[in-house]
Amino acid sequence: MSTIKGVIFDYGGTIDTNGIHWGEVIAEQYKNAGINIERELYRSAYVHGERTLAKSPVIMPEDTFHTLLRKKLAIQLEYLREQTGDGCFSAAKAEEIADGCYNKVKDTLSTSSAIVKTLSEKYPMVLVTNFYGNMPVVLKEFGLGKYFKCIVESSVVGIRKPDPALFALGVRALELPAEEIVVIGDSYRKDIYPSSTLGCKTVWLKNICWADEPIEEGYSPTAIIGNIEELPAIIEKINASEL
Repeated sequence: MSTIKGVIFDYGGTIDTNGIHWGEVIAEQYKNAGINIERELYRSAYVHGERTLAKSPVIMPEDTFHTLLRKKLAIQLEYLREQTGDGCFSAAKAEEIADGCYNKVKDTLSTSSAIVKTLSEKYPMVLVTNFYGNMPVVLKEFGLGKYFKCIVESSVVGIRKPDPALFALGVRALELPAEEIVVIGDSYRKDIYPSSTLGCKTVWLKNICWADEPIEEGYSPTAIIGNIEELPAIIEKINASEL
């Protein structure tokens, strides 16, 4: 078995939330802000927001993550106001929820950034992410940019997960055989399966998922963990052929 010589990281839902899907992160902040709505209505607002951001140039390359969140939540709550006519979905509430999400990410990064740093000292690393064109600014905002030799961002290269071609660009950037690379992500469908088809080893950071993600026969994760702090030890086990 080949040893690990390079690492590909997903960002959203992996480094920034420790495996908790962003839909769940935002839902928690809705509750903290005193907004309780039916699950299906919330999900439709979340999906509407993501589709709007994917189709329209709402997020600018210079936007920080805090700015991104404020724009994202403004779209969600505007949608909910239109659907329900309820004034509780106000611009002020959107700001409050965005601030709560931002603080949650800062808390998570106090741990996960240390893990990223530790791994970067042993392996060259590339970030492969579905994002909005401002990933370099976000990484700089949180002091993470120095750990990655390359950023492969969907909105920049014109390819989105789960297309394996996005991960193929990450493999090419590392200049290593796929079997010597481990991919870490929070989604089986978007991260683990497509990178597995390329021959990469994979670690599924499976914490709180948005939906069930059945494993395809022949493409099981090399390892499954529930906390990003487990990563260094898991990679060592992979290298020792213990998994």
